[in-house]
Amino acid sequence: MSSAMPMGKLLLLIVMLAAVGQMTQTMYVPSIGVMATDFAVSPSRLQAVMACYLIPYGLSQFIYGAVSDRVGRKPVILAGLVLFLVGTGVTLLVSSFNGFLIGSVVQGAGIGCGGAMARTLPRDCFSGAKLHRANSLVSMGLIFSPLLAPLLGGFLTEALNWRASYFFLLLLGIAVYAIMTLRFTETLPRESRQPGHFGTRYRHVMGSRRFRGYLLCLVTVFAGVSLFEAAAGVIMSDTMALSPRMISLLFVVPLPAYLVGAGLSSRFADSLGYYATLALGSVLALMGAGLITLPGLMGEVSLYALIGGGCVYFAGAGILFPAASTGAISPFPHHAGTAGAILGGTQNLLAGVVTLVASQLGVASQLSLGAIMLILGTLATIGLFISYHAETHGDDHASLTAH
Repeated sequence: MSSAMPMGKLLLLIVMLAAVGQMTQTMYVPSIGVMATDFAVSPSRLQAVMACYLIPYGLSQFIYGAVSDRVGRKPVILAGLVLFLVGTGVTLLVSSFNGFLIGSVVQGAGIGCGGAMARTLPRDCFSGAKLHRANSLVSMGLIFSPLLAPLLGGFLTEALNWRASYFFLLLLGIAVYAIMTLRFTETLPRESRQPGHFGTRYRHVMGSRRFRGYLLCLVTVFAGVSLFEAAAGVIMSDTMALSPRMISLLFVVPLPAYLVGAGLSSRFADSLGYYATLALGSVLALMGAGLITLPGLMGEVSLYALIGGGCVYFAGAGILFPAASTGAISPFPHHAGTAGAILGGTQNLLAGVVTLVASQLGVASQLSLGAIMLILGTLATIGLFISYHAETHGDDHASLTAH
């Protein structure tokens, strides 16, 4: 397969589209204390913002992916961006916390198009080692928006107020809509579109045991990343009483570790082997979660362990995401939208559920955060064993072409 657009241009557009969703997910974190005061709720309740955003963000991808296999990628992208802009307008206008949560739900439902397309568009255009390389580059590019968002959110909150962050997101959404309208070239030609029933396509993809193993790995690791993003800000704000600016600076420290892991993922696959690369990522994720947990077991709170453990966990996640995504989606060139929707939708849906449960249980301690991340890392390792067994024993209906 080859794209009508150069790889660099295509990947840049993917990163821009997905960045809208990623910045929306993390930009408010440094403002948690200020927002809690403004809405007259406890800081731990603010974890519900991420949950209300991530759950529809995940669910909507099941629709966007399957519809895009039928009508093409561009109409789905533009429709989703319009819905995101509506939700962002709601967050700017409401004065109650419940109203704000409704705006977050609409935002997530709209920009879910970006989550689905970030996994689908590379498969439209590449395969094999080139697909792994493209996924690595996308993962590297996507890290810059989470790096920028908390810094910008903290600055805007201190200089103006927390709503300035959402006004920025409104302008960003408008800009990306204009760029995708003018510069994006459809990657799914009419002759490759699938007119069949949505349920048939989903059954075909989920029938692969190997796909299900990769899916388990990806959703649990991503849930750990999202939980860290939601709970670490609460711990630093509520328990450590740090300022929004300091939180925004500390919040981004683990993200370059993800960048390094994603950048090395395809290289490790070439030199160490594909499954050795996955094993390395899994071990790092478990080690990072363990580092976060240790001080909590002794009844202590350690900023060094919290941030350091986050760095190790994020490095493992950076290695795993492009490698496992490549292995999961490679067997489905004609169902890339559906497979990408399952990956992105389930990842974000589970992450939303985990953060929602955490907010209801008041997960605001280093021990509880680390323990849950350790459980999620263990489940990710189990998922990799399932995929490895399915491929090496030949008991899967899909033929993997990536490696």
